[in-house]
Amino acid sequence: MRIGITCYPTYGGSGVVATELGIELARLGHEIHFISYSQPFRLSGRLNEGGGGIFYHEVPVSNYPLFEFPPYDLALASRMAEVAEYYALDLLHVHYAIPHSVSALLARQMLAANGRRLPFVTTLHGTDITLVGLDRSYLPITRYSIQQSDGVTCISNYLREKTIQDFGVTRPIETITNFVNCDVYAPFADEAQRAEARARFARPQEAILMHLSNFRPVKRVVDTVKIFASVARERPAQLVLIGDGPDRSAAEWLAHDLGIQCQVHFLGKQERVNELLPLADLLLMPSELESFGLAALEAMACKVPSIATRVGGVPELIDDGENGLLFPVGDVDAMAAAALALLGDPARLQAMRDAARKAAQKRFCASLVVPQYVRFYEQVLTQ
Repeated sequence: MRIGITCYPTYGGSGVVATELGIELARLGHEIHFISYSQPFRLSGRLNEGGGGIFYHEVPVSNYPLFEFPPYDLALASRMAEVAEYYALDLLHVHYAIPHSVSALLARQMLAANGRRLPFVTTLHGTDITLVGLDRSYLPITRYSIQQSDGVTCISNYLREKTIQDFGVTRPIETITNFVNCDVYAPFADEAQRAEARARFARPQEAILMHLSNFRPVKRVVDTVKIFASVARERPAQLVLIGDGPDRSAAEWLAHDLGIQCQVHFLGKQERVNELLPLADLLLMPSELESFGLAALEAMACKVPSIATRVGGVPELIDDGENGLLFPVGDVDAMAAAALALLGDPARLQAMRDAARKAAQKRFCASLVVPQYVRFYEQVLTQ
């Protein structure tokens, strides 16, 4: 198939999933065309990957002085229609409802006027439903674009039920979970190599705790620093923070005020997190809400269990007490105590590490999930 994919190209879960999906589809022989205002960050250096080819089409946006806010959604719709026509796309797959599904709907209507069919699939990822979409300014158009999509998927059962309940959606929605390439996201084959790589951040006796996010308030990165501070008071440890965003400054100042800044490493945005995650002993994910928890899944595939919050779709990913531990939002003391207990019990930690990798391989590997998307596309095309 020839598939157009649109996503936010920035550092966030929906863009990561969309990009990885395109790469995996190309490996299966499909032709993938990314359509966005800039190249998705995880696509860097990977445009030639995959047997079917991966292409990127930039969306130019006019900065005419009349426009206080450039009309990206209209420019995107126009570019979608152009790319679909020129490259004979079979369908569009848009990630994050606002405004991508609206733009896809317009592109479909533009081509239909010329007798050309262009179905589109919308994948809902989280805040497009739980936060932005519920804003009264966007709710009617979000509901309409979901209803008008030729196919709709959600990344968790939690998000599916949330969409149906809050938006009154009556059309079918299929849950297709996030996934991870278990060959790319994997633990070190040799423990000596892992120990050598860990020396970049920690001495042999020190534990490494890690956090991966876009540092938005919902991720509660400040809680991550608080948890680590409690752990660091009891045992030698280092904290590695991957990502960037509005709460980075607050986290930096808290680390400074607590006197642990020398033990906290802010790495910023990283393209190859698969090379960093295997270094960790634990991932900290104290989010206020997660519709799935992609960072935890990527860590699990690398044999790193998570200390996380029992919110949204996280319990669908993490089996509490088996491949990770779940706590109420904001209970930093309990999360710190759990981290200390695990780090102090090597046998239990190893069992949890093994269970995390096994769960990722058994339920969330790309080889299991991506074919579900292919079957879904086929269903949409035969409607």
